Amino acid sequence: MSTLIINIKSIIGTQTEPSTFKRGAAMSVVDVLDNGFILIENGLIADFGHMSEVPDRAEIIIDAKDRLVMPCWCDSHTHIVYASGREAEYVDRLRGITYEEIAKNGGGILNSSAKLQQTSEEELFLSAKARLDEVISYGTGAIEIKSGYGLSLDSELKMLRVIRKLKETSAATIKATFLGAHAIPAEYKDNRNAYIDIIIHEMLPKVAGEGLAEYCDVFVTKDSIQSKKQIKYLKQQQNTD
Repeated sequence: MSTLIINIKSIIGTQTEPSTFKRGAAMSVVDVLDNGFILIENGLIADFGHMSEVPDRAEIIIDAKDRLVMPCWCDSHTHIVYASGREAEYVDRLRGITYEEIAKNGGGILNSSAKLQQTSEEELFLSAKARLDEVISYGTGAIEIKSGYGLSLDSELKMLRVIRKLKETSAATIKATFLGAHAIPAEYKDNRNAYIDIIIHEMLPKVAGEGLAEYCDVFVTKDSIQSKKQIKYLKQQQNTD
């Protein structure tokens, strides 16, 4: 199957030589080809160029009618799976209230965690699927989705299984990240290392055993002294296991 897109006003992001990534001033440079075509064969771009060089072969022809064509977005940090929104906290942030103060007042990650633990896997999937479909409609084609609102073995696994189901039902490229170390649950606030032990010895083996995540992440707050102690303890545990 071949598809030919013609009369493209501008093809954004044309790149003929391999590269790793851009940084600094190079990020402001975008390769653009005007008045172009793109030929797609078997789901892959086979050719592109100016309309003066357009090929005469294609089973399907799409007239872009002076529109732009560009690569899809790659969203590398999302929390699409959640039970309740936290929009009101943005107002608090705008008022100068810190993230840590919001958490101490009952908001933040712990509040989201409590609501997620009470929500079924099916409900989480349906709401997350609607959000995923929305971002895809805006041009996202690849997305990372983190857990981290479970903060318990059962709820973290529940989130990651929802992400796995999203992978199975969506055309988007999805990568799952286990973020069990997103916050310290209230019941472990006076014994943070105990929760880290649960992450290392209970959560991680289950996540790995079921193949539920490609990546593992850790959230560190401004409480630098305590956070450094946690990181040191985490590294010590990893080195002994």
